[in-house]
Amino acid sequence: MKGDRVEIVVDAGDTTRTYLVVASRAGRRVEASVKRGVVEVSEVTRNGTVVRTARFMAARVLALVEQPVPRQEESERPAGEG
Repeated sequence: MKGDRVEIVVDAGDTTRTYLVVASRAGRRVEASVKRGVVEVSEVTRNGTVVRTARFMAARVLALVEQPVPRQEESERPAGEG
């Protein structure tokens, strides 16, 4: 969903660096996976096409924080929406 994000904190030697991958359009989502010592975070469309990918060595990743957009319940939406 648009606005979903994953924050990646990476050890960069003497400091840390923070990277952010965000679902930039409606219908896209952010997926994270760990494969063969590599953390991969991708923005994916509804039909599964990867739009962009960020890859990091798993040994250097300090934190991987998924921050989904809060979903509104039907009763919480303003009149005229949804």
